[in-house]
Amino acid sequence: MQKNYNTKCKTAIMEYLQGNKEHSFCAADIYSYMKKNDILVNLATIYRNLDKLTDSGTVLKYKTAENESSLYQYAGHRANCLGHIHMQCRDCGKILHLECDFMSEITEHMLEHHGFELECAGSVLIGLCNECRLND
Repeated sequence: MQKNYNTKCKTAIMEYLQGNKEHSFCAADIYSYMKKNDILVNLATIYRNLDKLTDSGTVLKYKTAENESSLYQYAGHRANCLGHIHMQCRDCGKILHLECDFMSEITEHMLEHHGFELECAGSVLIGLCNECRLND
């Protein structure tokens, strides 16, 4: 059984996650946060910690067509994000969770009419959130 250590790096990552609950981020964002807070860590260590946090369900991992690198978001109370679509604001980076009954209609429609089984885990639709749309 592998031990789970709370290192200074992991603690700082958790602080960053909790301070950025509604926004997606990449490993480089955490690296910048660490440097700004004088925490010496290499990027590989951050990726390793993010992988562990993803495996445990603490962090959600996304890959978008526009961004070659992976994006992450703190899962919080949404640790089970397998059954709904995610929407990301292209301006502010906020992640919204489409958790409504309409999702089952979309899933059924896709399967019945298009022969396509939709997998919502890791899904991201890009657009504008209401705040950014109104400020545009």
